[in-house]
Amino acid sequence: MPIQNDGIMIILSSPSGAGKTTLVNLLSKLDNFEVSISHTTREPRPNEIQEKDYFFVTEDKFQRLIKNEEFLEYARVFNNFYGTSRTPVIDKLNKGKNVLFDIDWQGADQIRNKKLDYKLITFFILPPSKDVLFERLSNRDMKDKLIADERMKQFGRDVLHWINYDYVVINENLQECYNKILNLIEAEINNGSKDYDQDFIRLHVEKLIS
Repeated sequence: MPIQNDGIMIILSSPSGAGKTTLVNLLSKLDNFEVSISHTTREPRPNEIQEKDYFFVTEDKFQRLIKNEEFLEYARVFNNFYGTSRTPVIDKLNKGKNVLFDIDWQGADQIRNKKLDYKLITFFILPPSKDVLFERLSNRDMKDKLIADERMKQFGRDVLHWINYDYVVINENLQECYNKILNLIEAEINNGSKDYDQDFIRLHVEKLIS
């Protein structure tokens, strides 16, 4: 994949449990791609590592960062705050690094509205069905099993934001979903043709929310 003078920003959003974090981690293994590590006030999940998966901070610390205008975007999601620090992202972009964002639609809207002088590509990841999503949520740790129902209720509201994204990709098969995203990124960078059917996506969304 060609290296740009400045890096590009690539946002992946999804309803909780649709697989965006796994996809971001796969994309981060590509040359010249780096993940923007978010701050959060939530408790770490098993196997999550401080300063690798997230910067885990107290709510007081998070509020100080907001007051100091240190976030490129931030949002409250399921009673916890998440935010992206501005300075490290801009530094990476200026060095030609492509920066991956694992953020929800609220954060994506904020970054989009800032109209930064860097190319931005946005992806919204959907599950193949609500049943598959519920199974994925329930297969997380025990704490998440207790809130799977709550997240399924939020799902219907989150899905409605698909229309604001450049591309929507269905994560039925992880490798195929990854390949689809990678092909679309390459097509955007090279101004190539794109294999993308928005009418098909629209029908899929209608099935998910029916």
